[in-house]
Amino acid sequence: MITSKIIANGILRALGVIVAIAVLVLFLNKIQSVIVYLFIALLLSMMASPIVKFLKTKLKFPHVVAVITTLFLFICLLAGFIMLFVPLIITQSENLSLLDTAKLEQNVNDLITQINGYFSNHDIDTGKLVKEADLTSKLNFNFIPDFINSLVNILSGFGIGLGSVLFISFFFMKDQKGMDTAFRKLLPDAHEEKILSSLRKIDHLLSRYFIGLILQITVLFVMYLIVLLIFGVENALIIAFITALLNIIPYIGPLIATVLVIVLTMLGLMGPETQGEMLSTTLYVVIGYSIAQIIDNNVSTPLIFSNSVKSHPLEIFLVILISGLVFGILGMIVAVPIYTAIKVVAKEFLPQNLFVRMLTKDL
Repeated sequence: MITSKIIANGILRALGVIVAIAVLVLFLNKIQSVIVYLFIALLLSMMASPIVKFLKTKLKFPHVVAVITTLFLFICLLAGFIMLFVPLIITQSENLSLLDTAKLEQNVNDLITQINGYFSNHDIDTGKLVKEADLTSKLNFNFIPDFINSLVNILSGFGIGLGSVLFISFFFMKDQKGMDTAFRKLLPDAHEEKILSSLRKIDHLLSRYFIGLILQITVLFVMYLIVLLIFGVENALIIAFITALLNIIPYIGPLIATVLVIVLTMLGLMGPETQGEMLSTTLYVVIGYSIAQIIDNNVSTPLIFSNSVKSHPLEIFLVILISGLVFGILGMIVAVPIYTAIKVVAKEFLPQNLFVRMLTKDL
């Protein structure tokens, strides 16, 4: 018989669970940077594992020396990657000093006047609409230096994250066997096989996901590079690589890439000989980027999300949206891998649950 005491206890337990979940979400939100560092360090250690094994077996390096050598190779690779940005930074800094926002606004006003004249010749009265909206008075290109400054501020925190990731990765690789042994000892005997099976499946699915993501970025890089080379944008190789790399941020990344390429293209055409071509070239580049992103959204992205992690595109979209609202951009980046891991564990431990069966039917 259900009594008022049982109902009250049930309500209290439910409230306790809700409060605990809310506290956990708040806590994870506060330490999201640490979670990302751990996640990146784990990925780095997985990528470095074959190199460490090669150094130990083929070159007879001691384990610690092999780990240090591997990390040193990664640091050299990163340093080489950063050096690619030096010409871009120098060029754009010089162009930024030539930035004449008043002249740029005048060019846009002239372009709008030309567009109005074209439509007027075709009996389309847009001049009145533009005048009523007073668009030209609202144009302000002073956001460009502010955008560059914001980008520099973001990059300034890169050193802290890099140091943290390298430090954590070192101990992940150095103490891998000890951590594996300790982890196995902590597993309950009744569920050990299920947990190990889940880890193997997660490793397989995430490997496919990251390989697909690298392939997607490579395809975007090639398409972006072709667009930039066609229209003669300076430092096309570096700009194409940066904007393609931004695709690791689902949905938001392509928008950021478009804004960035607009800024860099306009800054690259700040010379007196090319400033007149600035707007038309930038427009063509944006159209080219948009076509590349349409191809990516309709071919590459569904292929990666649907086939690699065995999830429906709408399902992935909702997961990324929720993660972005709760944890920001970092949450969007790690949403798919973490969600995939949760699905694998749920299928292994709750195979009879109807909701779990529905979500994991393709795993």
